[in-house]
Amino acid sequence: MTDASKIDAATGLARKLGLFDATMIVMGGIIGSGIFVNPAEVARHVATPSLIVGAWLIGGAVAIIGALVYAELAARRPQVGGQYAYIRDAWGPVPAFLYGWGLLLVIQSGGMAAVAITFARYATELTGTALPEAGLAVAALAALTAINCMGVRSGSNVQSFLMLLKIAAIAMLVGAGFLFAPAAPMPRAAPAEPLGLLAALTPVMFAYGGWQTASFVAGEMRDPRRDLARGLLLGVSGVILLYAAVAFVCVHALGPEGLASSATPASDVMRVALGPRGAQLIALGIAISALGFLSQSMLTAPRVYFAMAEDRLFFERVATVSPRTRVPTVAILLQGAVAIVIALSGAYGQILSYVVSVDFIFFGLTGAALIVFRRRQPESEGFRVPLHPWSTLLFVAACWIIVAATVASHPVNSLIGFGILALGIPACLYWRRKQKAGA
Repeated sequence: MTDASKIDAATGLARKLGLFDATMIVMGGIIGSGIFVNPAEVARHVATPSLIVGAWLIGGAVAIIGALVYAELAARRPQVGGQYAYIRDAWGPVPAFLYGWGLLLVIQSGGMAAVAITFARYATELTGTALPEAGLAVAALAALTAINCMGVRSGSNVQSFLMLLKIAAIAMLVGAGFLFAPAAPMPRAAPAEPLGLLAALTPVMFAYGGWQTASFVAGEMRDPRRDLARGLLLGVSGVILLYAAVAFVCVHALGPEGLASSATPASDVMRVALGPRGAQLIALGIAISALGFLSQSMLTAPRVYFAMAEDRLFFERVATVSPRTRVPTVAILLQGAVAIVIALSGAYGQILSYVVSVDFIFFGLTGAALIVFRRRQPESEGFRVPLHPWSTLLFVAACWIIVAATVASHPVNSLIGFGILALGIPACLYWRRKQKAGA
């Protein structure tokens, strides 16, 4: 039996993914449609070109430290479920369950619903069809659910193809904006804006979020200790380069004031550079980028619910692996169904506003998990984070500073997000009782 068709004896999942797949999954989990909009949000908090671009570099530095931390975690715990497994093994089943609960009800599904609607809006605008946005969003989610039920290689191939198209769209934006858009007037140097920079980091870190989802499919990688660690570093580095280039070209073409006042900065840059045809081209790129994010989410997130069910902390049927395709079909169908329900409900925008405060709590817990693992097992094979524990502590502190900043700026939405998490506690206790009764 070849490595490409190897079946994991413990889970029944097929190990078919390599380094290229890992890198594309990392990049696909980070790059959605936000980078085409968020540079304007950053410019509303900081008004100088250096700080607008600098915010993306600072966010990239936090992301690369996070990637280093996750690379060592992947080498130490190359199991299916990734971040869920790291939290479970370090902090116990209750925090791990709450992570999976938040992923299903807030972090992943709300984000997928919002991005599906974004895709539908651009698709209807480009094609001139009269199809309802919700119907087109549901069709996209259903199609990707079906593709991923056909096998991990099928889902990964679609995701990698869409990721390459995303890179091409960003390269087109950067190239056209730099070569064909006249340079906008720049303001004189202004004093430093530390509070504004801190506020600007919230949309930046939201745009950088997602590298952790590659760890969810560790159980389907041929060599997760090597390929996931390398894929994390290559993928995050590539995203930093793309994001900084987009921020630079937006400032170059629109200027800080024009960027801050723009609702659609990527379209405005392309309109300045190439006219109405340019705006149409980038609209197509945004639609493809949104679809690529959905593809990556459908490929990765269901593996967390699968791992929860294997631990008997969720419905047992969610741990079902198709004997033909060797993928967790019930978990994939569950993810698709919840995202579709939220898309149809129209509540995706509200749920999406809960994401940052909830997500970065678990980022911090995951970073701190490495400190726990290092104490339990000081020596280990594979990748090790440079300058640990200081680099790891810096990542954990950055995550919780972002949580505090988000709570301060969006207290009501943050509390609702925490409330949804709290509702997971009785659910977890219920499954824990079932787990003990069945032992």
